[in-house]
Amino acid sequence: MLTKKRISEISKLHLKKYREELHQSIVEGTKSVLDLLNSDFPVHEVFGTENWYNSHAIPHLDKKQFTVVTSKEMERISCLRSPQEVMAIVSFPIYTLTDIPDKLPLLVLDDIRDPGNLGTIIRTAEWFGFQYIVCSANCVELTNPKTLQATMGSFCRVKVIYTDLVEFFQNTQRPRRVIGTFLEGRAISEIAFQPDDILVIGNESMGISESISSFINLKVHIPAVSGSHAESLNASVATAILLYNFRDRVVK
Repeated sequence: MLTKKRISEISKLHLKKYREELHQSIVEGTKSVLDLLNSDFPVHEVFGTENWYNSHAIPHLDKKQFTVVTSKEMERISCLRSPQEVMAIVSFPIYTLTDIPDKLPLLVLDDIRDPGNLGTIIRTAEWFGFQYIVCSANCVELTNPKTLQATMGSFCRVKVIYTDLVEFFQNTQRPRRVIGTFLEGRAISEIAFQPDDILVIGNESMGISESISSFINLKVHIPAVSGSHAESLNASVATAILLYNFRDRVVK
């Protein structure tokens, strides 16, 4: 049984301020927690129902690390409107730009603000084999519980790095090509991609910022069907189309 004090301590992690202060976050849902327990991430504690614990035979998870909670207690500590049967508190490793191999393709996100979009992009990046994502400092944080929920466990395998993108591009060795999505430019179907291309996705409403667009040396767009009145694509959908086209036509 959780005490009021412990519930209050866990609930602090609903807030960005305390996640940053404690360097911890909440991960919820069976798929994400199981992926987490099979990763190298430091897991501090797991909370779940008795039924969940008995239904999942996890050799390296014992009752010392697992706290049984009732459904009502889970509602009080969960970040979700519809709480899952299990959640964990975890510390996240911090990756740097020096961790990124030079010859891998790279996805760069310029001020993605919606946690669901970021989580979906991370999940999509893993599907298409992208191991690293570089985010601007103003992107929504990876440790936002809604972001983590949307990744469906992919946060355990895709390394996300936050940095000043202007400095990043200034220090990027040429002739590595930087490709950005715009409402104008070459149709994405015409592009022959290179294995070390840097692919840039912009903010949900403003697109790629002016300070970053100066570093783009190939603008591409995703053509709409003739007669469409849609203003633009969702950022995560645009990412999926871009990464699919990259994998489909990358030069071997």
